[in-house]
Amino acid sequence: MHPSIQRFACLVGLCLLAVLALSSGALHADDWPQWLGPRRDGVWREKGILKSFPAEGPRVRWRTPLGGGYAGPAVAEGKVVVTDRTLGTGERNPDNPFAQKPIKGTERILCLDEASGKILWKHEYPCRYEIQYPVGPRTTPVIAGGKVFALGAMGDLFCLELASGKVLWAKNFPKDYEAPVQVWGFASSPLLDGNKLICLVGGRGSAVVAFDKDTGKELWRSMTAPIGYCPPMIYEVGGKRQLIIWDADAINGLDPETGKRLWSQRFLVKAALSIPTPRLEGDRLFITSFYNGSIMLKLDAEKPATVLWKGKGRGERPDQTSDLHAIMCTPVFKGEYIYGVCSYGELRCIKAADGERVWMSLKATGSQTEPIERWANAFIVAHEDRYFLFNEKGDLIIAKLSPKGYDEVSRAHLIEPTGMVQGRKMLWSHPAFANKCVYVRNDKEIICVSLEEK
Repeated sequence: MHPSIQRFACLVGLCLLAVLALSSGALHADDWPQWLGPRRDGVWREKGILKSFPAEGPRVRWRTPLGGGYAGPAVAEGKVVVTDRTLGTGERNPDNPFAQKPIKGTERILCLDEASGKILWKHEYPCRYEIQYPVGPRTTPVIAGGKVFALGAMGDLFCLELASGKVLWAKNFPKDYEAPVQVWGFASSPLLDGNKLICLVGGRGSAVVAFDKDTGKELWRSMTAPIGYCPPMIYEVGGKRQLIIWDADAINGLDPETGKRLWSQRFLVKAALSIPTPRLEGDRLFITSFYNGSIMLKLDAEKPATVLWKGKGRGERPDQTSDLHAIMCTPVFKGEYIYGVCSYGELRCIKAADGERVWMSLKATGSQTEPIERWANAFIVAHEDRYFLFNEKGDLIIAKLSPKGYDEVSRAHLIEPTGMVQGRKMLWSHPAFANKCVYVRNDKEIICVSLEEK
């Protein structure tokens, strides 16, 4: 072959490979395979999404019966995976969710066909609950490489084959690590990093454990601390990756390859309520808690994190707070402003520089009138120049958030709240956004709703 023809053929081949690579990536660009989405950042990047809801509401593609649970679904590889719990014969959940007594039941890992909602397989196992708010599992599964990783409320961790539900390996944190079960159960969604599945486990020297994703073999363990409920996150600052672990005593930076602790900043939180996911903007790490308010850290690739500011709240009630006292909402950190839902349902905008409140609105979680409701919540997901907010009443809201205020564009009621707290019905399960749809669940069903622009 003539050299020039050979070079041309090689160039065509390289271009074809590039196109195929891009096409392959695009096939799964609209997946939601874990907590907070593909990049674990709470951003939905899919195109062709409606700008407002039709008058009759968005179209429900399918609905499938489900048991109880707070766990959000994961969507990937043409499958929807969600966990739930069914009660044993003669058992019932207590009217008071703070009651802590043994309740027999079964936890389940369900795999649904994304196109139809049909249950393809389920893995179920006996699981006696001894926790408060005992409705069901809490954590979002992880789907990757033909496998499913799911963690139950009592510390049962499973790796299953996505195609069949076959158990590839399993752990039980209380048995294998002598880990105490948290008051509200194991609620920290696992993190997949390369060949490592990183989990908050608990026990002596094993607050954080990395497992080989294929075999379940322990790769490393680190720290002794009350683990709380916050999911592990990996952020890169100055070219150095740091595994952020927020436990009930401190915020910690670990080497994700070895588990070695790089730094620790003490931040005691009442009732071990370390829940909302830490958010990074540049080299600033923002953490917010219900009772203790917020703290802003400055991360460094070579030195320990330093405190830029701490909230000055005197308690969790609105008249005692100034910055953000979130109970479970993952805040949005954008530029010089932070948006999140505070202790009594106030959607707030605060300044990143010092935590000063800019504005607040009750409209996203409830109404503009009293009484405001303790722990009222809405989950916030960014999309292009606006946000999707899914509140505890089962409403999906399209809104714009800026330092100027809360600008609601459109709202649709998707699903009924089935849980109870403080005498009101609520829904505390994070949605998934994929395939131009939103997937939401309560304690009776999971539904898929089309958000495609027509």
